[in-house]
Amino acid sequence: MKKVYYEKVGRRYRPVAEYDNDLLDSFTRGAHLVLCYPGGSSRRFNVEPNHAAMIAAGRVAEDAICEALRKASEMRPQRTPITLGQKKAWEKLAREFGDALCPLMHPSASDLAEAGVRAMQEEADKLMKHASVRAAYDQFQLVCALTHSQENLNNA
Repeated sequence: MKKVYYEKVGRRYRPVAEYDNDLLDSFTRGAHLVLCYPGGSSRRFNVEPNHAAMIAAGRVAEDAICEALRKASEMRPQRTPITLGQKKAWEKLAREFGDALCPLMHPSASDLAEAGVRAMQEEADKLMKHASVRAAYDQFQLVCALTHSQENLNNA
């Protein structure tokens, strides 16, 4: 929503400010970190993703990721509220028809990917607690920055 604010100057109103929540809430291309907390929020733009830790965590955490995906992909009842009468009727119908009739849903690919990413983040956090891993990551970031700046020079 766009809103224009006016100030009275003499007998006329002149626009003095504009507010556009679509523009205010927009993000530029890149990786950004948004923190929301009671009483406010903060944004950090163009944050460098921790690629080395993610790659290492992905290799180390393959079993943890598979387990997280398996758990997240388990079938479960839908969250649609039902009345007590509907529940009793459904349970009777399910007993009559067997387990094939139970109302189960399968999680979306987004839910599965989110569970995998969470598992990777947890493993990356564990790895980054070690000083040698942090040092290796810092060296990796330095090499990436140097490579990136060299590519920019070559393309200029």
